[in-house]
Amino acid sequence: MSAVAGALEQRLGRLSLPLALVLPGGKRLGPADAAVTMRLAALSSLGHIASGQIGKVAQDYVEGRIDFDGGMRELMTIAADLMPGDPTQAIAPAPLVGLRRFLRTLRSHARHDPDSDARQVQFHYDVSDDFYALWLDPGRVYSCAYYRDLAMSLEQAQQAKLDHICRKLMLKPGERFLDIGAGWGALLLWAAEHYGVRARGITLSRNQHAHVNRLIEERGLAGRVAMDYLDYRQLPQDEPFDKIASVGMFEHVGRARLPDYFGKIFRLLRPGGLLLNHGITAGGTRNVKLGSGIGDFVERYIFPGGELLHLSHVLEVTGEADLEALDVENLRPHYAKTLWAWSDALEARLEAARAVTRESVVRAYRLYLAGSAMCFERGWLSLNQILCARRSGDPTDGAMRGAQSSFPFNRSYMYPPPRS
Repeated sequence: MSAVAGALEQRLGRLSLPLALVLPGGKRLGPADAAVTMRLAALSSLGHIASGQIGKVAQDYVEGRIDFDGGMRELMTIAADLMPGDPTQAIAPAPLVGLRRFLRTLRSHARHDPDSDARQVQFHYDVSDDFYALWLDPGRVYSCAYYRDLAMSLEQAQQAKLDHICRKLMLKPGERFLDIGAGWGALLLWAAEHYGVRARGITLSRNQHAHVNRLIEERGLAGRVAMDYLDYRQLPQDEPFDKIASVGMFEHVGRARLPDYFGKIFRLLRPGGLLLNHGITAGGTRNVKLGSGIGDFVERYIFPGGELLHLSHVLEVTGEADLEALDVENLRPHYAKTLWAWSDALEARLEAARAVTRESVVRAYRLYLAGSAMCFERGWLSLNQILCARRSGDPTDGAMRGAQSSFPFNRSYMYPPPRS
């Protein structure tokens, strides 16, 4: 044990911020003025820390084998230092990549049928509406904000994101608008109230479904806005939509089901219509999840069934579905800033959080929010908005010959004119 402790103390000395460990029995490793102090209830956790298996360290914290003192930003800096390498690198050796891809596809198919998707969505989103309300903005927008001005509050940046999406989709009064995976309804209601569309949203979260339908009644939007508890595969295709948004949704679909997903969207979209797909993408081109156990932790405690996809793969699948990519915007640092805002809000209300959900959930989300912020800051995860069109097939459609949609093939409509 003394040799292990000595080697670990040397490693602790090389961290960019000082970390102290208190072992079972009270022995302390590391400086007295450490930025973060971890208290270990089991020696097994020592091995997880020494080997840089951050996902297992996180699991130890959620399950009560580790506790810590210190700020979340400092904790995440130390976690990144402890990792043995880049977590976006492919885990399998090159000769095994093909086999792993085949097995991954089989597993993805098996775990993304409608019943499984419903259970997975409810595992995450139906934890407790009161819990989410503690750290989200008042509109409960649970996706990357858009800090058009860096001084914006979280609420302002989320409203800017909602409007950014509506502007990209060029929503007009009377258009039929579909929001797939509509969450707590912020985009659905914003589009109806600010752009005059006839809006329909779908979700597999019973809590969200009930919440949004209450808001529709309270705001007098019945008849203009509908929110259904429905799987995307069950949406009827008899009356196509003019515009479709998919925000924070395709991450739940599964790699093997993506062709079906975007094929369904193609059939739901009228010729010349637009799709805005907003979602998390992988920082690496070949990793199916983040290494050092991070992906395993997220799968177990946060997003069962979630699968990381690189932007290049998403564009390949949308292209094969005959959805033409018109514009791609990377909002990665915006999501880091969003997640830190959520993390800070949760940290400020930990006791209230513990009053509305389980201690293990609070612990898991403390690490998930701060850890995700770190991952976006470092480029291990990304966030992309992809604007696509279903071409009409008529070269005379659109403001520019050959456009075949309402897209003007410039970005001037998305942004205010430059100041003179």
